[in-house]
Amino acid sequence: MVSRVLGLGRDMLVTAVFGTSALASSFYTAFTLPNLFRRLLGEGALTSALVPILSEELRAGERARAFALVNQVASWLLMITSGLVLLAIGMLWQVEHLAGLFEHLGADADTIGRLNEAARLAIVLFPYLVLVCMAAAFSAALQTLHRFVEPALSPIWLNLAMIGLLGGAVYGGWATTLDGRMLWLCAGALLGGFLQMVVPALALMREGWRPQFDPAASPAVRQIVKLMGPTVFGSAIYLINMAVARIVGLSLNDSAVTVLNLATRLMELPIGVFAVAVSTVVFPLISKYAAAGDYHNLSSAYRKGMRLILVVNIPAAVGLVVLATPIIKLLFQRGEFSAADTALMEPVVATYALGLPFLSFVSMILRAFYAQKDTKTPVRAALISFVVNLVLSLVLMRFLGTVGLAVAGNVAIVVQAWYLQRMLSRGHEGLHFKHLWRDLIKVVGASLVMGVMVSIGLAAWNLTVRVSHIWDAVGLTLMIGLGIGVYAGLIWMLKIEGRAELGEMLGKLRAKLTSGSRTT
Repeated sequence: MVSRVLGLGRDMLVTAVFGTSALASSFYTAFTLPNLFRRLLGEGALTSALVPILSEELRAGERARAFALVNQVASWLLMITSGLVLLAIGMLWQVEHLAGLFEHLGADADTIGRLNEAARLAIVLFPYLVLVCMAAAFSAALQTLHRFVEPALSPIWLNLAMIGLLGGAVYGGWATTLDGRMLWLCAGALLGGFLQMVVPALALMREGWRPQFDPAASPAVRQIVKLMGPTVFGSAIYLINMAVARIVGLSLNDSAVTVLNLATRLMELPIGVFAVAVSTVVFPLISKYAAAGDYHNLSSAYRKGMRLILVVNIPAAVGLVVLATPIIKLLFQRGEFSAADTALMEPVVATYALGLPFLSFVSMILRAFYAQKDTKTPVRAALISFVVNLVLSLVLMRFLGTVGLAVAGNVAIVVQAWYLQRMLSRGHEGLHFKHLWRDLIKVVGASLVMGVMVSIGLAAWNLTVRVSHIWDAVGLTLMIGLGIGVYAGLIWMLKIEGRAELGEMLGKLRAKLTSGSRTT
């Protein structure tokens, strides 16, 4: 949660300084490239492959062998990512020489300028890939040692470094031009990557690990590569999908990539904090039932997790549609981000919000396939989603502009969700979506009533209160409170099945907070 809030704060500062300019869009596109490889080689894929192998070594009492494996993995990561960085920089240097080809393909001078600027910034930012992939290896090792604070803090260092250096450039007078401030922002990204690597490395050293270059292709390393394979391939389609959307957006206009990135940031709060949390908790449970062949309990656990996700994310989507404009105004409309930018971004946020339940749905249903050791179906679904997104993006952006790119992404995720659910329910009656229809109708109905009430409340507030950031914040807080109250009352009245689990979760959270305050 802290990471999401700081990430939002970082984007607020970036938009206040650069607005939705071509320079901002070039930066977001450039930073997408190393982040694509970071997600492929580090974090999810590496962690899911490395943690089980290290855990086996530690259970056997072989801490020295576990640390030796960390050195081997880190050595291979260093060589592979360094090679990728050098290759990428070499290719990016050639972008300026391809201006003639871009013109031949129909690109105008503005598009070529944005592509060149993105390439120049990507050259500066690509070394981040090495740092963050090494950080992923060290964080995975710490998790096997039951040290979770340092890995959890990892993205916070990045956000703090970027906020600190860009803030110093703007408010400390370190740079007076936009180009100079952009270089400080890039320096913040590299400093953040360095901190992401060093902090877990130092924590690991306190556990007894000593860094050593050891590029041995041991059986354990080969096993990790084998385990990473399906995850990397499955993730590649989705990440390339995201990168293509950024590049297509860069060819559209100056603001498209920035607007898409900010809208995505608003989506990450309900997805990243709640949907992923529920999926992470349910995954070990359904994996256990799948291993035992107990599809009755597997189906029950899957439906319970899916119901929880829908109970929260459908009203979140409706709330984002209704409150898109006040949210954007409060968070971003300052400095170089104008009222015109708010008007430009509002339909994109509202469009993305409509796809939020489907994104959350996919994050949960993928766990059901992985629990059954089925990695082929998610890859096929991702390929279908990629093709749909690419084709619709190229077509719809001509008629709907930036909103067309958001619509294309939504349709692609809907198709992916439909395909995955269709394949999941084959042969397992308990996994059919029909078991959720009754509660889904109730949730959608309660969410729509909530949306109408909040719309009326927002209109009344805007008619009676003068415009200012303070009153906008007060009004938005009241409208969110009104929405939560109306929705909570309706789902209890309608006796939605997931309400018991939701109440239990909130009760546990309240007990923890009460216990913590008493301790303090």
